[in-house]
Amino acid sequence: MSERSGHLLIVDDDPDIRTAGQLLLKRHLAKITTTGDPCQLPQLLAEHDFDAILLDMNFSPGESDGAQGFYWLKKILSQDPQAVVIMITAHSGVNIAVEAMKLGATDFIAKPWQNEKVVATLSAALKLRASQKQTQTLRQANQLLSDTNRTSALLGASPAMQQVMGLVARAAPTDANVLILGENGTGKELVARQLHAQSLRKDQVFMAIDLGAVAETLFESELFGHRKGAFTGAQEDRLGKLLAANGGTLFLDEVGNLPLHLQAKLLTVLEQRRVTPLGANQSQPFDVRVIAATNLPPAQLRDETRFRQDLLFRLNTVELQLPPLRERGQDIALIARHYARVYAQKYHQAPREFSPQALAAITHYRWPGNVRALRHAIERAVILSQTPEFEVADFPLDMPPEQTYAGASASRELPEDLNLVRQEQRIIQTALKKHGYNISHAAKELGLTRAALYRRMEKHGL
Repeated sequence: MSERSGHLLIVDDDPDIRTAGQLLLKRHLAKITTTGDPCQLPQLLAEHDFDAILLDMNFSPGESDGAQGFYWLKKILSQDPQAVVIMITAHSGVNIAVEAMKLGATDFIAKPWQNEKVVATLSAALKLRASQKQTQTLRQANQLLSDTNRTSALLGASPAMQQVMGLVARAAPTDANVLILGENGTGKELVARQLHAQSLRKDQVFMAIDLGAVAETLFESELFGHRKGAFTGAQEDRLGKLLAANGGTLFLDEVGNLPLHLQAKLLTVLEQRRVTPLGANQSQPFDVRVIAATNLPPAQLRDETRFRQDLLFRLNTVELQLPPLRERGQDIALIARHYARVYAQKYHQAPREFSPQALAAITHYRWPGNVRALRHAIERAVILSQTPEFEVADFPLDMPPEQTYAGASASRELPEDLNLVRQEQRIIQTALKKHGYNISHAAKELGLTRAALYRRMEKHGL
């Protein structure tokens, strides 16, 4: 049990039990509240967020059938369905306590109790409550993201996008694992969220983890979790992503960047559907739907020296290939107008249209950063443009001469331009193109970590 964490409520009509509980547990809990009158429970539950409740089974002299304990247990769970309730019973009432657990109690303690048993039982209860709170927080965050992402709908009328939407609609209601392929910025996470939102797990957690940004040494801790003291720096128990997403969807982004030896560990866990946190002795079952994504080209993904084929077969029950924006030019105007409205509302501005020249410019641009880059360009234009409608000058697209468009100025940055921000953007673009948008290889050539490269790509809208 972590030092002095959590709020405990002890409900027992015996003052000696309440005092003994306080003396035993005060070193382990931040706060302990006691009451000898269970009628105070509704008010106490309304005023406090208890991490665990110790509840006696009998409150009247001569009572031993546990009826009062059952009654108040039901009252507690009707007010807080996630409440962690530990029943207190005499040794002769163990069968009654087991019945209480069938009604929703978490555990029981027989009195006269053993101190070690009480501490161990309460420790497990506090861990359960912490897990519940983390899951609830994730659900709320996912709902917030879902509300926010309504402005980031999967847009496109092109045949390529209509095909993607059709596959999403057919695959979403199933529990099949899905592998999403596509360049950076094509909307892989957005598709993953659409799959979750249209699935039978839509009311459960959507957990996303960017494997390209997770250090190899932290992979098992992040995904599987760890126990306090499992390694240097493990100051407390940590719930891994697999268990945190239990019942919901786990999105493994940039799975193609995972080294082969870690791919083997991921495969084992997915096959067994059980995970053992670092420092733990027992494995735990989990139930998640796995959606994975990578920017690796299919040829590299099917290269056994780059990616385990048995893991690939585990992940790609359904495979979705997202087209780059340059292959769906007819969708650019639709996407641009959508985000122009979104950002106008966000920054409290009147909606604006695009001049014909500006619309031609963004339509003919190849958008190496795909939809993400287009979105950032629109947001920048909304913030900085001072004209009644968006003009070509609001979009510094830096196109080479062969990508000029009718009616637009052909002026370009001079070769001797020494602006550091623009030079950094060009260098990053060059490295990404050279390595086929493989983040690991581009980062290595640039002398950066993957995480640092991701930050710079985000900065420049790539």
